[in-house]
Amino acid sequence: MTARRTARYGRGMPTTVRIDVLLSTLNATDVGTLESIRAKLEQVRAELMELDQPELAARAADTIASLERGDIAEFKRGRAFLQSKIGHLR
Repeated sequence: MTARRTARYGRGMPTTVRIDVLLSTLNATDVGTLESIRAKLEQVRAELMELDQPELAARAADTIASLERGDIAEFKRGRAFLQSKIGHLR
């Protein structure tokens, strides 16, 4: 009997799957501690860099900065922008 191979998150995943994971991660930023939300956004930023999307990665960094300075309205706008633009990468 052979071991069943499962898809792992990362470079080997198809782009559409990676995009779905990014969107799922962004959706998960509604709950959690500020540090966990920041970590999720940082994961999204790093993944966007790997997907050769430096403009979106910079926008993710801006969204992280707005969260850190407590500008919740700007954080929500940035997150919505990322969700919209990442959805169009499919």
